Amino acid sequence: MARDERATLLEVHQALSEEQFQNLKYLLGSKIPDGLVLQASRPELCLILLQRFPGNSLREIARILRQIGRSDLIQRFQLPLEEQIPEENPREPNRDTPNGTRDPTSGRHPGGIPAPPVNPRRLTEKDLMRVAKRLGKEWQEVGILHLGLEQSRLDQIQEENPNNSTMRSFEMLRDWQRRQREEATASQLLACLEDAHLDPEILNFLRSLQGN
Repeated sequence: MARDERATLLEVHQALSEEQFQNLKYLLGSKIPDGLVLQASRPELCLILLQRFPGNSLREIARILRQIGRSDLIQRFQLPLEEQIPEENPREPNRDTPNGTRDPTSGRHPGGIPAPPVNPRRLTEKDLMRVAKRLGKEWQEVGILHLGLEQSRLDQIQEENPNNSTMRSFEMLRDWQRRQREEATASQLLACLEDAHLDPEILNFLRSLQGN
């Protein structure tokens, strides 16, 4: 089991560009001391993750991949997500159903907790433009740390749109959308941007799309 986990971690790391791998290590710094992470090679980082997150290293990597805009790797390597973690202390059965399973017509999880809205619709260019108008001057930081884009591509966008900051942000978001394909939904973009220091209206707008 451990050997398979390590092999999967290494394959994921090797699928990242150098910039994306550095971004991944930067984000891991919130849970692992920088001294261990920042200078680690791909194989060394695998060992660190296995030691720090025994049995949960793939789930932790999946969380970071969502933040850097590489959810495609979650699907490719079939990585576990947080919502797939079994509960050690299951809640009391929902009174609405005899066996405690979620009633698909009730809109609630076991225990009576409202289920979060899910919207599978892809973001439109109009949606992306509304987000782009509020990104501001930190658009490159957002692109690198949260959307997983490379500096060389952002430099190209800068050259193509030297006098229009909104269009720079818009083209960056379109790049993310093209890479995510059918996964380019409001929920996915919200997951990428939740940890960024952005105008709250951006997150509120994406949340509003989740219920449509």
